[in-house]
Amino acid sequence: MLRDPDAEILRLRTALRDLVALSTIPAAWVGREPSAIAAGLADVLAGSLYLDFTFVRLCDPRGGAPIEMTRGNAWKAFPEWLQRHLAAVGQLSRKEIIHDLGGAEPSRGIVIPIGINAEGGLVAAASNRTDFPTEVDQLLLSVAANHAATAFQSARLEQELRQARTELEIKVAERTAELRRAATYLAEAQRLSHTGSFGWIVSSGEIFWSEETFRIFECDPATKPTVELVLQRVHPEDRALVQQLIDRASRDGQDFDLEHRLLMPDGSIKYVHMVSHGLSDEAANLEFVGSVMDVTAAKRAYREIQALKDQLHVENLALKEEIDRSSMFEEIVGASPVLQDVLARIAKVAPTDSTVLITGETGTGKELIARAIHKRSQRSSRAFVSVNCAATPPSLIASELFGHEKGAFTGALQRRLGRFELAEGGTIFLDEIGELPTETQIALLRVLQEREFERVGGTHTIRADVRVIAATNRDLNAAIAAGTFRRDLYYRLNVFPIESPPLRERQDDILLLMEYFIDRYASKAGKRIRGVTKKTLELLQAYPWPGNIRELQNVIERSVILCETENFSIDESWLSRETPATGPASQPLSEQLVTHEKDVIEAALAEARGRVSGPSGAAAKLGLPPSTLESKIRSLKISKHRFKPI
Repeated sequence: MLRDPDAEILRLRTALRDLVALSTIPAAWVGREPSAIAAGLADVLAGSLYLDFTFVRLCDPRGGAPIEMTRGNAWKAFPEWLQRHLAAVGQLSRKEIIHDLGGAEPSRGIVIPIGINAEGGLVAAASNRTDFPTEVDQLLLSVAANHAATAFQSARLEQELRQARTELEIKVAERTAELRRAATYLAEAQRLSHTGSFGWIVSSGEIFWSEETFRIFECDPATKPTVELVLQRVHPEDRALVQQLIDRASRDGQDFDLEHRLLMPDGSIKYVHMVSHGLSDEAANLEFVGSVMDVTAAKRAYREIQALKDQLHVENLALKEEIDRSSMFEEIVGASPVLQDVLARIAKVAPTDSTVLITGETGTGKELIARAIHKRSQRSSRAFVSVNCAATPPSLIASELFGHEKGAFTGALQRRLGRFELAEGGTIFLDEIGELPTETQIALLRVLQEREFERVGGTHTIRADVRVIAATNRDLNAAIAAGTFRRDLYYRLNVFPIESPPLRERQDDILLLMEYFIDRYASKAGKRIRGVTKKTLELLQAYPWPGNIRELQNVIERSVILCETENFSIDESWLSRETPATGPASQPLSEQLVTHEKDVIEAALAEARGRVSGPSGAAAKLGLPPSTLESKIRSLKISKHRFKPI
């Protein structure tokens, strides 16, 4: 049978049009859901090929549930047929054409697998056309099915991609939130601990700072950190050290740990502690990662603690010295009018910070008066430091008072604090002030005038917050006339004079002092003394006590030790029979000594046969303490040995 050429051309054109239409379908399916793709394919096939029945199954090769769509009802038994067919022959490996579907009306059908063994699904179609399915029908069904499978796979991938993108975005958001939270915690921790971080790429010179590092260096965060900027902030005295460290680290890659100072724009100084670790990558590029901590507050606290520690050490030394010192007695004992007058003056001057000059004979308790002033002053909680100016060699008295630096003189192996530093905030008692060498008097005058001094061998000025109480048994006016004591220093010391009366002027206090000393030494010796012999009382009251309270104390201590009964007594032979000087204790040198001091001393030495101390010594004849006379003998270059008998 001959075919109509025009009909063939029309059919060909229609087939080409349908093919072109089907080729554009995948573009419309991009981004669509798999179910929409399956439904769209079924609709397109049913509409384009004028089919009575269309069935589409799209399978997910990753194991997901297949999607099925049906259009039309010409093949009502298709699901049962497909189930039986698959059970009988297994998976479809090729297309199947069914010439008779077994319905009321003659219909023909076709099943086309997608992929090998239909792993991508299948397309089934039916029509009552007698020529169905033509080659064009089969081609169009195959093309549409493959396009649908590709679109379905793309949709599945798109779904997975969207899901993966969503999950990734969630994870990124969570991780970002964690990183931001960690960064916030880190920044806050750095701010609270005053510790910044930094990175330094040596090859490029790039430096990276954290926010806290910018705050420590007091730089705008917009500023680009450089090595030059760091060196600009370093204190000039530490700059060479830091530059040396940077050069060594960049050359050798060594870790560094350094504490140095920063000089800020406002002139303030910061102390920072830098720690860094060097890292090298595969290309041997060197990079440092480290931290910088502002330790200014810790440094200040350490200095304060050290100052308190030093102060405590100083006060402990002074306290130990005060406890170890064998004082005359712990408290003032007596009720005589002359003593009450002294106590009244102590009560008036104690609350002030005025300098006090105590005069009186040896053994009258001048140091005790000084301690009483200190205990009733506002400085009572601080140290009381006592210095005997006559007991220290003239060459060492300046070091004793003001301290010395290491190497200041031969034997100065380390720094030593002077008595003025030990007495900081408290009171210093300068006993035998008249024995100070002239150069030391000048230094003391500076302390009294300007409240500052320097250690021997030092250049640093030290402030002195110390109350000065001085004492002497010499006539300072005579010493001024003799040129051995500075007049300006005397006026600085003699702000508030107190004269300590000799015991012979305190007859009413002798019995009270006796009872006090007996109780004291009897308790120490473990003895019990109930009474005092009448003869002892008469001796004590009749004796002039040239050695004053110290002599009384020694006599009673000796008697308690030797006492074998409960009645206290003393040996009359222990009391000196020398007549005490009747002149005032403040005039130990006559006018002849003032003008002819050397001759008078030599005459006294000759009379004493070269002996300085003792009852018959030159010091006793001149009315001077032995230490004072020894000092004058040295200063006048007198050879006392030539007066000793051969």
